[in-house]
Amino acid sequence: MESLDDVIDDLIADRVIRRHRRTWLIVIAAVVVLALLVLATGGWKEKVGRAVPTFDAPATVSAGRWEFSFTKAEIVREPKTEYSAAKAELRVYLDVRNVDTEEHISTAPRGEVLRLVPGGGKDLVNSSYVSCRGELGWVIVYGLPPESCFTKFEIEPDFDADQIEIGILGEQYVSDNGLLGASEDPYWHLPKAAAVVRLKPTVVVKDEEK
Repeated sequence: MESLDDVIDDLIADRVIRRHRRTWLIVIAAVVVLALLVLATGGWKEKVGRAVPTFDAPATVSAGRWEFSFTKAEIVREPKTEYSAAKAELRVYLDVRNVDTEEHISTAPRGEVLRLVPGGGKDLVNSSYVSCRGELGWVIVYGLPPESCFTKFEIEPDFDADQIEIGILGEQYVSDNGLLGASEDPYWHLPKAAAVVRLKPTVVVKDEEK
């Protein structure tokens, strides 16, 4: 038969074991919660930056069949009037040279190869068009010096930024999959991200231009 001292010792030991068990359960629960939070926020993977190089203007980028030399950017504002709402557009000025060594074809650059990168998880904004010599669709001849052009992006009337980023995509000279019945002759298509250029825009108010 156990003595009173033995019973007391057993009670104390049992209480200590329960206390430690409770502590370990709390620790295990905390570890599980932390693991779930890590998995929910992307796991243990190291964050990776953009996969294409970034340049500060003035900068020249070759992408696909074009060479773009970026010079400046303007936020062009058109104030509200009695008859129209306020408007704004982003203009990016650049020299464009045709470097199509595959086909040597003279053509005009498509606006979709230049995109505004707004950041903050927002979708990229396609260029509305590329205008050279004051004309849309101006044909740029392979082998000749670059043409002075600008491209336009639609923006909100209150858009403002100390710095903007323009993504450049280069078309690839590849063929379609012949197994699907398409021609296997290569051609320029499937634009792929090539670089990003940063510019510091100035603000121009249309009334001040007159």
